[in-house]
Amino acid sequence: MTPPKPQARADQVSLWGYLRLFRRDILSAQPARLYRAWMAEFRTPFFRSYLCNDPELVRRVLNDQPDDFPKSDRISRGLRPLLGDSVFLTNGEQWKQQRRIIDPAFEGGRLRDTFSAMWDASLAAVERLGATNGPTEIEQITSHAAADVIFRTLFSVPIEDALASRVFTEFQAHQRSQPILNLATVIGPKWLPRLFRRETTVTARRIRRLISRMVHERQDQIDRGTAPDDLATKIMTTADPLTGQRFSEREMVDQVAIFFLAGHETSASALAWALYLLATHPEWQDRVAAESQTLLPEFGAVSGLKVTRDVFRETLRLYPPVPMMVRETTCPHQFRDRDIPKGAQIVLSPWHLHRHERIWSAPDDFDPGRWQTEEGRSCARDAFIPFSSGPRVCTGAGFAMIEGPLLLAQLVRAYRFDAIADRVPVPQAHLTVRAADGIWLSVTPRAGLISGQEPDADR
Repeated sequence: MTPPKPQARADQVSLWGYLRLFRRDILSAQPARLYRAWMAEFRTPFFRSYLCNDPELVRRVLNDQPDDFPKSDRISRGLRPLLGDSVFLTNGEQWKQQRRIIDPAFEGGRLRDTFSAMWDASLAAVERLGATNGPTEIEQITSHAAADVIFRTLFSVPIEDALASRVFTEFQAHQRSQPILNLATVIGPKWLPRLFRRETTVTARRIRRLISRMVHERQDQIDRGTAPDDLATKIMTTADPLTGQRFSEREMVDQVAIFFLAGHETSASALAWALYLLATHPEWQDRVAAESQTLLPEFGAVSGLKVTRDVFRETLRLYPPVPMMVRETTCPHQFRDRDIPKGAQIVLSPWHLHRHERIWSAPDDFDPGRWQTEEGRSCARDAFIPFSSGPRVCTGAGFAMIEGPLLLAQLVRAYRFDAIADRVPVPQAHLTVRAADGIWLSVTPRAGLISGQEPDADR
């Protein structure tokens, strides 16, 4: 079957009609022609916006001239109540300094050190899923699992820790307030005051207070020499090699907020869609289940999950967790013989690029095998940006490509997932690509490994 895809809007709609659609869902507000267009222009009374699918233009914006295309403040302002001045929102020298402090924590050797925490989180996810009965809303399961990974790797505590659990609960409430869809922020003039729902600001303050407590407690442990050797300790004790400065506790709160947002929300989205795709393509699910039988609690074992990795990459292609990225021009440019003024919004859409009809064969089909073909490898170089690209590539990309296949393999090793015929999920995007009414699957224990135990010899 062809995986579900939002129905595109009519090619021509009024500005107000577009805004109504946009508020409901970013993806279905776009016309079908964007799946074939190399570039498209959208005009508002206050600025011009250009969506770019041409791989050459994408490379120019992300890789070749990134300083000419900083992140748009229109999107940033919608996220600041929670994220403050985190590395996800900043630009220029501030951003470069933040990356110099953060990046060493996610280098290859450090990722190896986080693997045991990921493994423990994967076993906990398997056990947690075993407590469910009947049809299961799988996004709740993957959200819990992804949050558990973040807390274990960042602060060495499981999601069941009282403080971590409160952060998770408050974050779910914050998500429901949809802060990214502040239309005044996205569409209106820059001088217009940015107002947020009361729930958005209240939950953001609560989350930041809770994170502040965790950061303060960790700083005390660092000062006493009793801090665990995890990601939080590594980041908080790393000095900028150029200035010698470290993050203050307030700055660290900003970074932890984005680590939780990026590492939890996006990973949960990708894992949920991967399980749905395997449920609707049982032949691939069987291959993942067979491959997972050899999985051991060793970092090197992840490299053996070749089929699982291709399934996860194909999921990221079809359902990129962050469907669109917005940059702003700092000087005039010319794109495809069109003059682009200073201050224009440049939209890069992994959702459309990954499904572009002129780039990918059968772009709407689920085909993990494409990644082992020359065409697939070429497309991966030119039109696959689930973690962005260039200097601003997600610092946790390597982390995610270990976490995702590991969790997927563990869950499929323990359970069989089947689709529910009358509950086809409809992709919907606000901040990330999730299902409008959740992803409901039938979950059945396999006659194999459960919670990391050996199979029962009598079965």
